Amino acid sequence: MSIRNKAYISGAYEHPTRLAPDKSTPQLHAECAAGALADAGLSLKDVDGYFCAGDAPGFGGMSMVDYLGLNVRHIDSTETGGSSYILHVSHAAQAIAAGKCSVALITLAGRPRSEPFARQMGNAPEAAFEGWVGQSTHNSYGMCAARHMYEYGTTSEQLAWIKVAASHHAQYNPHAMLRDVVTVEDVINSPMISDPLHRLDCCVVSDGGGALLVVSPEVAKSLKRPLVAVRGAGEHVEGPRGGMNLDLTTSAAAVSGPAAFAEAGATPADIQYASIYDSFTITVLIQLEDLGFCKKGEGGRFVADGNLISGSGKLPFNTDGGGLCNNHPTNRGGITKVIEAVRQLRGEAHPAVQVPDCGLAVATGIGGALGARHGAATLILERQ
Repeated sequence: MSIRNKAYISGAYEHPTRLAPDKSTPQLHAECAAGALADAGLSLKDVDGYFCAGDAPGFGGMSMVDYLGLNVRHIDSTETGGSSYILHVSHAAQAIAAGKCSVALITLAGRPRSEPFARQMGNAPEAAFEGWVGQSTHNSYGMCAARHMYEYGTTSEQLAWIKVAASHHAQYNPHAMLRDVVTVEDVINSPMISDPLHRLDCCVVSDGGGALLVVSPEVAKSLKRPLVAVRGAGEHVEGPRGGMNLDLTTSAAAVSGPAAFAEAGATPADIQYASIYDSFTITVLIQLEDLGFCKKGEGGRFVADGNLISGSGKLPFNTDGGGLCNNHPTNRGGITKVIEAVRQLRGEAHPAVQVPDCGLAVATGIGGALGARHGAATLILERQ
């Protein structure tokens, strides 16, 4: 069953905090929920579906339903890392299309800046073999970047253009953690974190969160908000199976992206704005290739010379500054990608970065590790 035009995003809210030592994680979830509900013109009483991921405390969705005082008939706490909340929009649309709910609330919140923790591999099956030697997210993404450079001649200067574009956009976002515009030289001269990735190739770590309301067509048309339809969606999860399927230069977006475009009846050439999950600069480059905006190996040339900067480039991306400059409240920051896509489609982005007459946008995210192809989710959203 296709979900094309079966659900609409009628509420979107990004928490303005980037440091919240005086707030709890459930409190941030609740404040994000209140913001999205106010944006849509709805109340907690209207919500009959709730979605969250592993950032929710306690028993996850069950604990948050109680904390928020909800009475729901559908719940989903699917966890796929950075792609979780993009996937939740798809799952909410599926639930609405199946008649399981009509107003789905999706919330994310985290306090990694106020409560720093060691970024370990948790309970992953490979943790016992890799954690003790210091394997980390930075290491694995550094390997992906090194392999892409080896196979295709991609350069650190080309990757740096992704950060430069994000910084050009972040200067207009009063809530962004990093608002200074940087140059390619600034990026490649910043300290090396995991060769060949420099500090400015990495996303920020912030407190904060966000929320979305996905509703039925009937509810959407009763509200005084612009109609932003879920036109297509795709998801994919595939592990490396101990190395047998390992491809460090391809992400799961190579499957989720084409599936979303096929359902939407659209192509990459139709997209006017792109929200691309940006845990690292290499994450963006590989997803752009896998989504079909350029051929595999041509991502470096595609992103160079400001081609991602709104107003002048080929494909405006992450006009809020993204995870590279704005915020990244947990390791599941994909919800902000949907929020900024909604802003663009509504014409509510900052005037300096607003894409003129933006009608079709993509939001995509990676979960797990990039080259291991653990997971990805992609949405095609349309203003109607």
